Amino acid sequence: MAYTHSPLIIGIAGGSGSGKTTLAQLILDHIGADKIAFLPHDAYYRDQDHLPYEERLKVNYDHPDSLETELLVRHIQELKAGRAIDLPVYDFNIYSRKHETRRIEPRSIILVEGILIFYEKILRKLFDVKIFVDADPDIRLIRRLTRDITERGRSVDSVISQYQATVRPMYLEFVEASKRYADIIIPEGGRNPVALEMVIARLESLLGAENDNRTNH
Repeated sequence: MAYTHSPLIIGIAGGSGSGKTTLAQLILDHIGADKIAFLPHDAYYRDQDHLPYEERLKVNYDHPDSLETELLVRHIQELKAGRAIDLPVYDFNIYSRKHETRRIEPRSIILVEGILIFYEKILRKLFDVKIFVDADPDIRLIRRLTRDITERGRSVDSVISQYQATVRPMYLEFVEASKRYADIIIPEGGRNPVALEMVIARLESLLGAENDNRTNH
């Protein structure tokens, strides 16, 4: 389905384990996945098929260069123009993309989520609303440990080693520094019901206004 109106483009950034993915999922649940094209930035990690597995482990996945942001920008522009895109599917167990992709159709809202989406100026300029999810470092580390061990099959030692080597320093250099570009800063993300209610109400209001405009035309 092609859209004749311009979609609302929302960015949700924050450190790993901050609660941004939870916030994005709750927005999807409340607004409806049929109204939202959801693009997680970590689907755009560069393909590592050309590297042996041992070399893939050495890549700094918290640095902006590890992501194919130029493709994400192109995909947002395509969806904005009313054209469907093929979203990459990344496998965190093998540190590379899968061969299949996922078809994403144009929707009223384009929702982009990732740790580094406010760092890149070309990407930042595309967002109508920029939300930064904040959380204490110890909370973020605990959540990352839990996720990587249960969902990605990592060991405790490997998660802590990666956190010390790249996650924390890259957060301080790139993610924390990008917070100043946010329109809204939400402590605890999806675990903050008051902020979530306000964001949902605002999005529903914008969608309602958009539907009224289309009806009147």
